[in-house]
Amino acid sequence: MTVIDISASVMQFLLAFVVVAPLLGAVAALLPAPPGLKGKNPDQAVLRHGVTVTGAVLIATIVLAVGFDHDHPATMQATTDISWIPALDVRIHLGIDGISLPLLLLTALLTFLCALYSYFKLPAGPSPKAFVALVLVLESGTLATFAVLDLLLFFLAFEMVLIPMYFLIARWGGGQRQAAAWKFILYTLLGSVVMLLGILLIGLKSGTFDMVALATDNGRGLTTSVQVIAVLAIGIGLAVKTPMWPLHSWLPDAHTAAPTVGSVLLAGVLLKMGTYGFVRILLPIAPDGMRTFAPCLAAFAVVGIVYGSLACLALARTGAKGDLKRLIAYSSVGHMGFVLLGIATMTPTGVNGALFANIAHGLITGLLFFLVGAIKDRYGTADLDTLAGATGAALYGRAPRLGALLAFAAIASLGLPGLAGFWGEMLTLFGAYSPAEGLSRPAFRTFMAIGAFGTLLTAAYMLIVVRRVCMGEHTPHSRLSPDDRAPRAADGSEPSGGAGARPTATTPQLADIQTYEAAAWTPLAALTVLAGLWPAVLLGLTDPAVQKLLAGGKS
Repeated sequence: MTVIDISASVMQFLLAFVVVAPLLGAVAALLPAPPGLKGKNPDQAVLRHGVTVTGAVLIATIVLAVGFDHDHPATMQATTDISWIPALDVRIHLGIDGISLPLLLLTALLTFLCALYSYFKLPAGPSPKAFVALVLVLESGTLATFAVLDLLLFFLAFEMVLIPMYFLIARWGGGQRQAAAWKFILYTLLGSVVMLLGILLIGLKSGTFDMVALATDNGRGLTTSVQVIAVLAIGIGLAVKTPMWPLHSWLPDAHTAAPTVGSVLLAGVLLKMGTYGFVRILLPIAPDGMRTFAPCLAAFAVVGIVYGSLACLALARTGAKGDLKRLIAYSSVGHMGFVLLGIATMTPTGVNGALFANIAHGLITGLLFFLVGAIKDRYGTADLDTLAGATGAALYGRAPRLGALLAFAAIASLGLPGLAGFWGEMLTLFGAYSPAEGLSRPAFRTFMAIGAFGTLLTAAYMLIVVRRVCMGEHTPHSRLSPDDRAPRAADGSEPSGGAGARPTATTPQLADIQTYEAAAWTPLAALTVLAGLWPAVLLGLTDPAVQKLLAGGKS
């Protein structure tokens, strides 16, 4: 069933347009604006250009989704297959199925919302031209990663996003941005070098880099030892990008230093490239190798779930001087742990849960980083003790709509039933209860129990954040250090907005949600509710494709 019947050639064009248009837009952004399009100034013109290009890509992606045959989501659609390097059998092979289509839509949506937000709230830094060009190159590389069906092209697209993200952090970031940017690029480049070796091993041993042909072969053309080596090499590169504990340490620094839109794209889109690689490449192409490493992957995943939650609890406690952006970054380590656990089960239930959790994390954590960026802009800091202890009525009293939306995003992040965060975690745990044949049930049920405990820890730190940031600090002054207390007036009296104070008529108000912020954030909140109440929309796309993938290309 298709909502609108669109010819195959138009679908091919749309997918090629979605991948190439941001790259062409990036080149155009660096050129002088035509006289009639300059607007009030050249900076405004280039920012409007960014909104226009990302908007056109989003519209094309939606049309692609509308023309997608939803009765056959396991079939590659809108395919283009052109020989590029015949000597290596490298082809420009593009296509989408029920696994990649939701990720294309998520990427196009988040990039458009970031461009729209930046039009009104550009981060401090060098030329807006360079900023817009980098965001568009980042979008092109990410969309290409989810659309290409050739291993070498996948690697090129996978690497294409590193340089723009490096510069977004290094040039438009906050404190310690240079160190964070170098840490990001070194970790990901080193992981990618190892991943390239694994990709070359698969291509040379099988005689092709075509991902569809390799998935259909389902590892039958590769010996078990080759599969084990390939999974280890490619898995390391993918695990760094995911990020999997203990290869995660670049992530908190990168998120803390990155500008708001950089954090949104990093959490909402770039982390998904790693987990997508596990599903698209390793599960169907090297199933024996994945079965060998699945218990290790699951063990690392549940350690990441608990570790991320404990790190967030440590940052959230009073007096810890925890940074709210850093806390949300550590929460991503835990959430991506659920995705990896679902993949490690090698079952349709677990993998579907992983893909659902991927999309839910992109929506919810993207919204959270937007909100934390707005809070930091208003207060000049993301320090939790300052936000909780020196704000008087806190967000509920000073910016009630902003506080309510933050509470909504936090509750969605902890996995409340009825919101998007619930289904991915639940399906992942169900998958761990009954893993694929050949995997140890006692071990995976232990992992399931640890993961379930992690959901309790997630609820604990998210509720602490809501209580402190939205409701204010309730801890007596005697338990706070002098630095944590609100500044006193010249006569030594406590100001009306001091820690623990109730809102009064003299409590200074903050700017609440602005129109442009509502425009950028509302789609994410609405989709979080829609995915939570109607999960069949997403699962109906992913399940047939996952079933076919795990069955070795057989529907």
